[in-house]
Amino acid sequence: MNGDRIAVVTGAGSGVGRAASLALVEAGWRVVLVGRRRAALEETARRAAVGKTVVMPADVADPAQVTALFAAIERECGRLDLLFNNAGVSAPGVLLEDLAFEDWQRVVTINLTGSFLCAQAAFRVMKAQTPRGGRIINNGSISAHAPRPNSVAYTATKHAITGLTKSLSLDGRKYDIACGQIDIGNAETEMAARMKNGVPQADGRIVAEPLMDVANVGRSIAFMASLSLEANIQFLTVMATKMPFVGRG
Repeated sequence: MNGDRIAVVTGAGSGVGRAASLALVEAGWRVVLVGRRRAALEETARRAAVGKTVVMPADVADPAQVTALFAAIERECGRLDLLFNNAGVSAPGVLLEDLAFEDWQRVVTINLTGSFLCAQAAFRVMKAQTPRGGRIINNGSISAHAPRPNSVAYTATKHAITGLTKSLSLDGRKYDIACGQIDIGNAETEMAARMKNGVPQADGRIVAEPLMDVANVGRSIAFMASLSLEANIQFLTVMATKMPFVGRG
């Protein structure tokens, strides 16, 4: 892989992660596909150009696995130019007072701690490589701006991702590491499929919401990744045009 631009995508086995991986491959990147399910990662690899992906299963919430993952990337790929911090989960849509601590903890550990661990490991690689630097893109979500009903764990972690993004952007300057955030609204994935059948609104109604092709998200990430390191898209929102976000609540 020497001479290639190397990207790492977490949660690459489905949805946004798969769309981002395929768009990056199409844009000329070699992509390390990361996730917990090898079979799903291999399906993403099958949809990409031959020889343009590497499957590396790992749990981003496990510090030891993240350390081993980035050591393997450095060893096998030679460098790291882009990390898309995408792996994430949501909790059951129950009343706040009924949310189990275990569900809260699982969301925080994967969405926030996992993103931090991967960013920290990426920093270590990017600051030491030649030429120095790289880019990190965090998956924030529309929920980094406005909550949905009964989504305290997911919303809290996505607001925290914004703080992580700003800190990485500031602390990365001295190493030529740029960091931005993509906030996605109603992309058609397995996680968002329920929108078609109706989801709770702030006024208590259940309303079906429009979705957009997830390929739009992939192209947006490829665009963010295409900039030279002297430029950074700090925040980018891509959403279904008619979804109830502007004016939500």
